[in-house]
Amino acid sequence: MTPNQSTAPRRLARPLAAVAVLGICALTATACGSSDADSASDGSAKGGSTTVTDAAGTKVTVPAEPARVVVLSEMDLDSSLTLGVKPVGLTAGRGQKGAPAYLTDEAGDIPVVGAVTGPDIEKVVQAAPDVILAGQMTDTQVLAQLRKIAPTLVTIGDDKDWKKSLSLTGEVLGKANEADAFLADYDTKVAALKKDLGSRAGAKVSVARYSPQGSAVMQQGVFISDVLNDLGFTRPGIQAEKGEGHSTPISEENLDELDGDWLFIGTLTSTGGSGVVGRLSANPAYQQLGAVKAGHVTEIDGSMWTSLGGAKAAVNVLADLRKAMVK
Repeated sequence: MTPNQSTAPRRLARPLAAVAVLGICALTATACGSSDADSASDGSAKGGSTTVTDAAGTKVTVPAEPARVVVLSEMDLDSSLTLGVKPVGLTAGRGQKGAPAYLTDEAGDIPVVGAVTGPDIEKVVQAAPDVILAGQMTDTQVLAQLRKIAPTLVTIGDDKDWKKSLSLTGEVLGKANEADAFLADYDTKVAALKKDLGSRAGAKVSVARYSPQGSAVMQQGVFISDVLNDLGFTRPGIQAEKGEGHSTPISEENLDELDGDWLFIGTLTSTGGSGVVGRLSANPAYQQLGAVKAGHVTEIDGSMWTSLGGAKAAVNVLADLRKAMVK
């Protein structure tokens, strides 16, 4: 399943939801902006405004320095925290009850206003945002409801490029310089890691997500593949090809799709050390993988490596790769 949030719950689009939005807006008199998203929600943002073209090509006028930001994707949460802005509402991460595991230290106390499938409109209203970062959302009905609350921007393009999303978020939050500085530092870290990897810089790296229902591999066109491409790694089997969804399930008979010089595997709900490798080790096909025979298997935080990702996730992945592969 792709992380696209266009599959918002049907109940959000029903007239009752719209009535609830208008009712809450009238009661609070704080959260709801104009329907064309051209004004700040409650004046809590610092003075001035700017117009930004979002990832869907829509021009949206936002406060120059939003003070209250609601984020509707993991990447939006990651980007905001990277830029020093703590949101006032978030949607739960894939497979999570709240923020993704790798962001819980910073975001564990942020109220949840929805799930991967879509936002809870009433909870978004209660968060009284100045700006809403809507991730990849394409549902026009939900976007229209959100734009009655505050200026709302689609922040993730079809290519799911975390760097472009960070730069766009920097524009929206008045943190463009900070976004540029982060990306420059990331490039420096990538160059340093490639140098330190030496001959391993061209290794074949496999990334997989494990669950009791079966394993899945990460193909091209998702966050982790972009990071690995930056480092010049190659990918085994179908991982070198563009995938249709966010991850691609593989059967027990096709476990060789995990094969490579190095294997990084984890679950969405763990931060490593969850016993995934131990559970797989009973499988004879797993024992035949080249990475297993070479002792090149690392358990990783799947919420960071195999989900939507973002800026903080990217630098943490670099650190994980350095720890595992640089001797």
